[in-house]
Amino acid sequence: MVVALLASSRRELTPFVREILMPGGPDAVPKISKAHSRFALRKGESKIHRWGIYAKEDIPARRRVIEYTGLKIGLAEVRRRQIRPNLYLFVLTDQLAIDGAIGGSGAEYINHSCSPNVYANVRRGHIWLVSLRKIEAGEELLLDYRIRNSARKIECHCGSPACRGFLNLPE
Repeated sequence: MVVALLASSRRELTPFVREILMPGGPDAVPKISKAHSRFALRKGESKIHRWGIYAKEDIPARRRVIEYTGLKIGLAEVRRRQIRPNLYLFVLTDQLAIDGAIGGSGAEYINHSCSPNVYANVRRGHIWLVSLRKIEAGEELLLDYRIRNSARKIECHCGSPACRGFLNLPE
């Protein structure tokens, strides 16, 4: 809502609004980077949340599917960006995160599920989403976000029979 009001007067936007609030906003549409994906993928509406990323072809188990890319930022900046209505932040270390809303590969639109079909493999500052099992063409890619150390619980809407109710890991 705030972003929509701000977008109506773009020439009056401050750098804070342009760089912090606007990226990944409600009007953002996924763009899949072929340079960062190893398989044919497509964007589509998701039953879980807004947009999702879907396999256009069968993906074998234990294969790198897509790299999660974006702007590397410190955790102080992560806290500042948490005012956005939609977050695409992936925490790498206790000091560094990647904001997929800026320079993302499309992987930032992979939704959470308590029954995922991909997992994150972090190596040398790169985040690869790897298939846990064979993923059929047409299937939505799903990642367990495994949120921890968060002051607030984030409700889950994955619909999995194994749903734990929250994106956060149990304490």
